Amino acid sequence: MSTLGNLIWLVFGGFLVFLEYMVAGFLLCLTIIGIPFGLQAFKLAILALWPFGKTIGYSASAPGCLSTIMNLIWLLIGGIWIALTHFVFGILLGITIVGIPWAKQHFKLVSLALTPFGREIRDN
Repeated sequence: MSTLGNLIWLVFGGFLVFLEYMVAGFLLCLTIIGIPFGLQAFKLAILALWPFGKTIGYSASAPGCLSTIMNLIWLLIGGIWIALTHFVFGILLGITIVGIPWAKQHFKLVSLALTPFGREIRDN
């Protein structure tokens, strides 16, 4: 099921979202200050490309207060808008019975878009 879900996700917008995150990550990595944020955009791109069969968890090492500060900066600069976009798409897809599996993936992306620092993507 996860392979079929990923293929449908890819065809109906997943690849476009992946490209958007990759371009944003590349542009952020052009500046030294933006490199940590660019790496988080790449993390979102990986999950946006192939979301079925993946879970989001906290990293094994304690991230400390730096990740909290970076998450607050991320949230204020653009994370809230990314999360709201995925939330709206999740609501719209969740209205239909057929779209519920894809809505769940958008809600998973909301979680990572709000606080990407100190989180990691794992295979099921």
